[in-house]
Amino acid sequence: MAGYDPEKDKKLNEWKCEETGLILSIHQYADGEPKLQIGPRVLKKKDGTDRAPSKAGRLSIEDVMWIYDIIDEVKDELSDVVGPE
Repeated sequence: MAGYDPEKDKKLNEWKCEETGLILSIHQYADGEPKLQIGPRVLKKKDGTDRAPSKAGRLSIEDVMWIYDIIDEVKDELSDVVGPE
């Protein structure tokens, strides 16, 4: 059985909450079904540059409200790439 191949892992779309650094993205591995990923979280350093990505961890109310605001767009995009069942 072959291991993970990063060449087969495609990011199809991405949304980032500027306030909290949380990232939602749609990924597809090889010919598999596209799926939504919650995280990582990319926070800013004091100088304004990005820190290293970290796990999303627990979601704040700001994260939840941001997801609530964009969920229809995310759902539509995921539905478009998954196609009819």
